[in-house]
This record gives sequence, structure tokens and C-alpha cells, in this order.
Amino acid sequence: MSTTPVDPIVLEVVEGTLASAEAEVEAAVERTSRSPMIREARDFRAGIHDRRCRKLTGRSYSALVNPVVRDFPLETMRPGDVYFHNDVYGSEGGIGHLPDLCVTLPVFHEGDVVAFVQVFGHHDDIGGAVPGSMPSHATSAYQEGLIVPPVKLYAAGQPNEDVIKIMVRNSRLPDSLRGDLDSEVAACRLGAERVTDLFRRYGRAHVEACFDAILDRTTETFRRELLVKIPDGTYVWEDYAEHDGVDPPRLHTQRMTLTKTPERLIIDFAGTSPQAKGPITHAGNYADGVFLKKWLAPILRNLADTPERMAELDVNEGVVPLIELKFPPPGTLLTPVFPAPTNARTFVILRLLGILAGAIAKAVDGRMPADQETIRYTGFHGVDERGDFYLMREVLGGGSGGRFYADGSDTIHVVPDSKNLPAEFTETRFPLRVERLALAMDSGGAGHRRGGLGYLKEFRVLRDAYFLSVADRSILGCWGLGGGRAGAPFKVTVDPGGPHERVLPGLVDDEPIPAGTLVRVETTGGGGWGDPLDREPSLVALDVVQGKVSERSAREDYGVIVRVIDDATVDVDAEATAALRERLRAIRPARPFFDRGPGYRRLAGRDHADVDYR
Repeated sequence: MSTTPVDPIVLEVVEGTLASAEAEVEAAVERTSRSPMIREARDFRAGIHDRRCRKLTGRSYSALVNPVVRDFPLETMRPGDVYFHNDVYGSEGGIGHLPDLCVTLPVFHEGDVVAFVQVFGHHDDIGGAVPGSMPSHATSAYQEGLIVPPVKLYAAGQPNEDVIKIMVRNSRLPDSLRGDLDSEVAACRLGAERVTDLFRRYGRAHVEACFDAILDRTTETFRRELLVKIPDGTYVWEDYAEHDGVDPPRLHTQRMTLTKTPERLIIDFAGTSPQAKGPITHAGNYADGVFLKKWLAPILRNLADTPERMAELDVNEGVVPLIELKFPPPGTLLTPVFPAPTNARTFVILRLLGILAGAIAKAVDGRMPADQETIRYTGFHGVDERGDFYLMREVLGGGSGGRFYADGSDTIHVVPDSKNLPAEFTETRFPLRVERLALAMDSGGAGHRRGGLGYLKEFRVLRDAYFLSVADRSILGCWGLGGGRAGAPFKVTVDPGGPHERVLPGLVDDEPIPAGTLVRVETTGGGGWGDPLDREPSLVALDVVQGKVSERSAREDYGVIVRVIDDATVDVDAEATAALRERLRAIRPARPFFDRGPGYRRLAGRDHADVDYR
């Protein structure tokens, strides 16, 4: 802890410069990278850390610097050095699967390492059994691609061509991989210049004192504004992944016991299922779970007094002292034993966000959002008209959960600023035609505050190709809260309405798609919040006009009788609506606090169906 007094004006300059530098690094990567997953979809993020490996910026989560410093002590680092790694089990929890490649650059001042700039993101291909390096049937990490522990990518400014040659040789898209590495190294150097300027202007002692102050302020703000909203006590909630790509679908349990004390949250994962055969595990238990602490902490922002205040709260290393994690012994979904595969680890880490939200919802009378599932990977690969291999993938979002004060948002993405691939880009780069991009009607869970809608996207395959998908929630919908209903699950339909119509499971490798076939992708809707029969009829009518809710759903789920006059006008029959709602309330059972939807009832056995964790 620094004892240097902090000038409040300098503190604001330092904090603003760090945020600006992080955004500038990301902008540089987006402008200069090669692979669509990085450049167009923006499935990457940057971070700035101090010499103690603490993340200073809070707009987004990032990987960890710790494994680099573990293998390359600070005193061995030299100006111009750049480090690289993607080893899941050697990343101390910061890397989730092998396509996440991480570049780390130390920042120097007067000969000493004073900070780090880092970029990591999901790259197109790093080898392995299938294009994209995410084999849904994998039973070993060795099937998922090239594993690289922390290595020196550049030494004193000179590239390690041997390491780069090995990495590029293992990729099906070598030019994209090499271009992305160059882009990320250059962007980190740009960020390092901005951070170096801070030290040059204000001196090391003052800047590092500002670093301490930034993190201390986050700790105090989260404790004072957010943790105090959770009553002291213990709350239990669990949720499930539905399949692992190898065994038949079943409930893979992730259980959380949340204990709130005056000073911190204690999260115990005892009761989590054994590691699966397939690739859905997450090695998040290393280094006291520091990565998971920063991953989970954004959920606490939902306790802020206003949405505006929620948006102002950064999640940096300052949240780490507020959360204690307790992991089960090795061999579970969260404590896998190498070489357990991890490429679909989103099934675990995304579910943990919802489990924490559910546990807190119990403590605060439901004043948390309903569930959401806002990331999955879908795409095609094959050979184009020039005879060249291509891989088209995108990270389609989904609807967020309804909130006590507002509907959920439509088609959001968990990675900040990430997005679907533009139709124009897809059609000019790949033998595909995007025939429809829309909101998936009725996908949002019904509620007093409706869940956000997922995507509906249709592709016409112009040449024989293969479809791939890494997606959960194809059976289990996103749960509704406080009487709200679960959202619609993920669904991929091949040849919808045609003679060869079929629905694919969420985990798919190399599904043959003949030329001319239409493929429809529908992503998850968020869970609804509150009783649907309490939703204002005028809002239901607006949903019908906007194509978000069908007339059938308005009647059956919301008890609202509407009459469509034209494309922009819907009339509500107030008298019939009041009568219908009274009748529906009389005949239906009480709405549950959590609604998991019909998929849960399909998969749950007696051991789960008779348990109520409310």
C-alpha cells in the first residue's frame, strides 16, 4: 500500500487515461486484425494491470497477468519483450479454452516494470480435431488444438519466429492468425505508450498511489452501495448444463451456497457435479479463483440504486477482497483434472452468473434480473468457389432477463461491444446468403416485465458446407423470476418447413448441409420477471404491433385480447381482457418464484424434481 498522498485531480487524470488507453487498444485491434471473430464480431478485450498483476480498468473482464509473471519474473523482463499463452490449465483461470489467445506486454519506467497491457480474444482456429478448435465431442484437451504455455513472443523487440512459425503452422487459417498476433502486439505497444506517459508526467510514486486509490475506491464503493443491500445469511441456488456433447442430455449440476457477512460474500461450490466426459468444464479454481471473482462481480451491480449508477460501477481488482470462493475437490465441472477438455466452458461460467443472480434474488425479494444466456457459437465451414477453405463463425447473443423496473433487452452480447456478423460481410466473404435477420417472436419469457428477445437468423447455403454449433440452453430455457416465465430455448432448424426439416442439438460438429439448404438459427430469450397477468395491456398491445409477441401469446400468456387493425395499430378489448385475466387467475396454479420451463421437467429425475431451493 502506497503512503504517497494522492492529488484528487491527478487521480481523475490517471483513471481517465487508463480507461481511454484501454479503449484505444481495443479500437486498434478492431481496425487492424484479420479474423472475423476478432475484427467483425469483436470477441476480444483489453486490460491494463499494475506491476502486482492487479487489473486497473473495469469496462470489461480480461485474462490474468499472473501466469506470465510466474514463469518470467519481473527482474528478467526487458523493454520490447512480449509474452503469449493460451494454456487453460497454466493460465490460473484466466484462459477458458484454447482459441482464447493472450498477448501480454510489460510497461517500463526508468528501467523497471511498472505495469502491463494485455489483449486476449477468441481467434478463428488454433488447430485440433475440427475447424474452429471447439470440437463438441472432445474428451481430451489434446483434441482441441495447440496448447502454448507462457512463452516469449518477442525478446527485446525481436520476434521469436520459431514460436510464431509453430503456432501459424497449426492453424487452418494461418494468415489470419499471424495478422491477429501482429495487430495485438502493436495495440499493446500503443497502450504501453499511453501508460508510460503517465509515469513520465507524474512520477512512479504518485501514479502507483493513484493505482491503489482506484482499487480501494472500488472496494469501498461495492461494499457501501451493493453488499449492504444483501441481508446477512445463507442462500442456496443451483442450475444446470444440459449436455456435454458425449453423453445423452442430462442435468449437470452447478450448485452455489452464498453466505453474506458484513464484510464479504462467501461462495461455496460444494454439490457441483463431477467433470463431464465432454468439453463443458471450466478450470476456474486456480489462484484462489481470482478470475472467477472478477467474472462474477458484475452481477452485484444489479443492486445499484438506479440503472445509471449501475453503468458507472467498474469491476477491477478492487472487487477481489469482497468475495471468497470455496471449491470442491479436484474432478468437478469447476475443478477439472487435466486433460479434461474445456472448449465449451461457457456452459459453466455463464451459468454461474445466473446462479449468483438467483441466490441474491432469494435474499432481496426478487429484485434481480431473471436469467439470460447471451453467448453461443454457430457457423459454417467448407470450400468456396476458388477452392479455398473458409470458416464463418459468429457469437450470436440472446435476450436478457426481465427486471423489476424494465423489460429485458433484446439480442445482447455478454462480451462488451461484440456483435453479430453484418450480412454484407458474410455474403461477400463466404458462400452464404443471409435471407433473414430479425427478433425471434415470443422468445422472451412472459412476465410483468418481459424477457428480452433472441435472434432469428436464416442462412441459405450456396455450396455444400458443414454446420457447427456450440450452444447450451437448447433444452433448458432461461428461468423466469417472481412469477415470470422461462424464455424460449436455443434452436437450429435445417430446411424449416421443407421435406428434410430437422432440428439440431446445441452441440454439433461437421453437420453436412447440402447446397441450397436454408438453416434457421433462433437464440434464447431472457426469462420474464413478475406475473404476466399484471403486465399493462397497452404494453402487450405495443409488443404485438412491434412483432415481439404474437396474438396467441398475448391471449394465452398475458390474458390480453387484441384486435389488429393495421400494421401500426392494435386495439385492446378491455372488457374481454379483464374477464379473461380473472378466469386465468382462478384456474391456474400459483406462479413459482423460479420458473425453469418445460425443458427442466423433461430432464429432471426424481432427485431434482422434488427439491425446492427457494
